[in-house]
Amino acid sequence: MQHFPIFIAVQNRKIVLSGGGEAAIAKLRLLMKTEAKIVTFAAEACDEIKAWAAQDRLQLVPRALGAGDVTGAVLFYAANENAAEDARVAKIAEAAGALINIVDNLAESQFITPAIVDRDPVTVAIGTEGAAPVLARAIKADIEAQLPTNLGILARIGKAFRDQARALPYGRGRRDFWSDFYFRAGPQAFAKSGPRAVKTALSDLLLMHLSKTPRKGHVAFVGAGPGDPDLLTLRARRLLDRADVILHDRLVAPEILELARREAHIIEVGKIGFGPATSQDDINALLCVHALKGAQVVRLKGGDPTLFGRLDEELDACDAQEIAWSIVPGITAASAAVASIGQSLTKRHRNTDVRFLSGQDIKGFADHDWTLLARPNEIAAFYMSTTAARFIQGRLLMHGAAAKTPITLVENASRADERVVATTLVDLAQCHQTHAFQGPVLSLYGLPPRDAVQTLQHILHRDLA
Repeated sequence: MQHFPIFIAVQNRKIVLSGGGEAAIAKLRLLMKTEAKIVTFAAEACDEIKAWAAQDRLQLVPRALGAGDVTGAVLFYAANENAAEDARVAKIAEAAGALINIVDNLAESQFITPAIVDRDPVTVAIGTEGAAPVLARAIKADIEAQLPTNLGILARIGKAFRDQARALPYGRGRRDFWSDFYFRAGPQAFAKSGPRAVKTALSDLLLMHLSKTPRKGHVAFVGAGPGDPDLLTLRARRLLDRADVILHDRLVAPEILELARREAHIIEVGKIGFGPATSQDDINALLCVHALKGAQVVRLKGGDPTLFGRLDEELDACDAQEIAWSIVPGITAASAAVASIGQSLTKRHRNTDVRFLSGQDIKGFADHDWTLLARPNEIAAFYMSTTAARFIQGRLLMHGAAAKTPITLVENASRADERVVATTLVDLAQCHQTHAFQGPVLSLYGLPPRDAVQTLQHILHRDLA
């Protein structure tokens, strides 16, 4: 054991980082989970770091690090992606007495940053002596899974090979190589002929990856579900773990974004109903630009991408550029909402169909067959309905719907801050105004919460007795 695992107290203590690019972003995403005072020095910082500084999540000093800047710091990170500059700032940090980590330079680092499973206040840290970051990530993803007994040997052999592996381009090229080694070539060689065969396999594998045609880009349209990370599909989790770029809607829960790799480029392309929004043309362009560069792109959409997600427009953009794509379904908010209130969208002898409508599409509402929806026992789910509540109410009442038709409003379905409000059609608009919903609201037309139904039945039975 070359590195003794400890947990350093960093609350209200200074951590300094030098660098403003992708390597700095990866470290800062982890450091910002702490309660430390983070100070970043960068003559040219990327927009993401500037945004964090504007949010007071860190202090950004727009210049190169100099003498005295590391005084009082408990930890120091050199993340300039330039060996000479990293060596220069490391000397300054050493003179100041801070523990030093130089990104991608294990030999000159005094400590390493492990992979972390964050369930504050319980934290699980996974380290591989800096030899196998990809391996650490795999352990994190399934920490309770049974691990092969030869992993330690493979890691030591891999560690000794890291200098040679730098011949591959930084980022996906190296990740693909190490993934191929740890999850295929390495275990196969070890099982066949032991450690010596592993060393030979590594050399052969490097030559193969150096001669490989760069992987083509791909766009995966992934449903993020209603918000609860436990409702993500396994395939969605795998794609988030492997993505180079993630373009996500505004309503995607932060807990789901936490499942992405720290190195992933995360871009919000959110839309606000009747408010500021990233244009669809800009979203289409971003998808294509990154995919054409060879990136594995995840287009992360709230709920299910095939429902009110403008999926076809984005698919058409990919097709026009001959970019490969796939679709990963997600649980839509209506399913999560009815589960919360103990109801079902269809029921024998009640309704055989259900309608899904978007509250942002007023023109679509105007063209809808309201007479049909106003009939008894009809069920519908209105998405993003807060702004259009009075319009919905008026149309239904105008076409003969019963004023006391039950409606259940579910805000932030499936999330920790979920709120369920039972109302009726005649009170719908006033209910929205009274409760001042802030999160996405789904209106379940024709469905009261199950406990309300049971209470009503109890009263009826009591009165009839």
